[in-house]
Amino acid sequence: MAAAVAGIGAMTATAGCGGARVTPEGYVSGTPSLSWKACEETASSSGFECATLQVPLDYAKPEGKKIGIALVRMRATDQSRRIGSLVFNFGGPGGSGVTTLINAAHAFSTLNSRYDLVGFDPRGVERSSGIRCLSAPQMDQYMSREPSENAATETTLVKGFAQACERNAGWILPYVGTVNASRDMESLRAALGDPRLNYLGFSYGTHLGAVYATQYPKKVGRMVLDSAVDPSVTMLDMAKTQALGFQKAYEDYLADCTKTRTSCPLGADAAAANATVLKLLDTVARTPGKVGSRTVTEDIARAGITQALYSKYTWPLLTEALDEGRKGKLDGLLALADQYAGRQPNGTYSTLQFSLPAVLCVDSTDRPSVAQAEELARRLEKKSPIFASTAISAGSCSVWPVRGDDAARHVDATGSNPILVVGVTNDPATPYQWAPRLADQLRTAVLLTLNGEGHGAYGQNQCIDDKVNAYLLEGTVPAKGTRCG
Repeated sequence: MAAAVAGIGAMTATAGCGGARVTPEGYVSGTPSLSWKACEETASSSGFECATLQVPLDYAKPEGKKIGIALVRMRATDQSRRIGSLVFNFGGPGGSGVTTLINAAHAFSTLNSRYDLVGFDPRGVERSSGIRCLSAPQMDQYMSREPSENAATETTLVKGFAQACERNAGWILPYVGTVNASRDMESLRAALGDPRLNYLGFSYGTHLGAVYATQYPKKVGRMVLDSAVDPSVTMLDMAKTQALGFQKAYEDYLADCTKTRTSCPLGADAAAANATVLKLLDTVARTPGKVGSRTVTEDIARAGITQALYSKYTWPLLTEALDEGRKGKLDGLLALADQYAGRQPNGTYSTLQFSLPAVLCVDSTDRPSVAQAEELARRLEKKSPIFASTAISAGSCSVWPVRGDDAARHVDATGSNPILVVGVTNDPATPYQWAPRLADQLRTAVLLTLNGEGHGAYGQNQCIDDKVNAYLLEGTVPAKGTRCG
């Protein structure tokens, strides 16, 4: 039963820091200290420093148990013109900010000239008391399971997953919500010594940024929220919108393959190419394939397709994987599915698939049943045959062992500096309509639009990069209604 977003690799943070006194509201009443040291990692982490920020597990008990938030930093290259720190969240919820920044810092070299780039693993993620529910072999089996059309069977499956999370990580599950993560960011801001938080958040990172701006509007510096999430949507609405969003991206991919390439191996036109893909999925459904000792089910193949649709740059990989797949070689689709699930080359999994439902379920009181989610999937079958079954995951919170809270669903940054919200018109994962909605809810936001494909605008379009860089480096806010592409 595959669900969620692309996984990200792992590394280890080092160093320690002093504690901080934080009120139940999350405001730092003392300045936390950080001890930065060279990251004890591979050559890829050369030039980075790592540290750990101590924060309360429960902000209602600020003097009680502490947990460590893993940090990574690359100092500004032009210290004479340094603005301060730029904190990142790359999405999920559940993506590792430490690993991602180390792997992607080169993409932010223009910003790194004047900012220290800072990434962190949010609470419940990887090195920050990361949630782990199932063993690697158990996850292999879980991710390959086909969604059942029987609600009772499917409920039993997701309940078993939830019970494993409670059994192995129950102590932290109530405390991993976005409100607490935003309080951690306020502690981080104070520890970094910045008077205001400068922030660049992608996907779920836009939700985290919006909640921070709601809690601490006067502490917002220059904030960019790229590929916006609308926190007000219900679980079923989110599932429906994303299933249709990936269907649109899939159709755009087929059109691109058959109309703009000299030769598309999947078919002469979009209809023929689609028939090829559906035949491949049907074949794998009837007779799952093998890659070494691993079984490739239809659900694994769908996950591979979904992963490749996050970015137009991975469309050629999808074409190759599908072309090989129809010839019986499923390595490419499996590799894409592993990326989607956060499965590492050594067979272990990142915490992504565990921390993602943990955050989503604690962030909302919305609890649609598995039966309701399956009914939605059936209604979506004609419009989105490949992606309709992903809607079943919307019922997972109905069996989650921790009650939800709606505080993170209500955002209003009145009193903050201008916030730049960025949306992509054909974004499958965070569909464009969420961007203007988030901007409206924040009240202090300006919307910047990319007419294009894929999940995430920054780094995909020079016009967008220029506008975002001008805002973060010079404070220049784009004109209302600015569009690129």
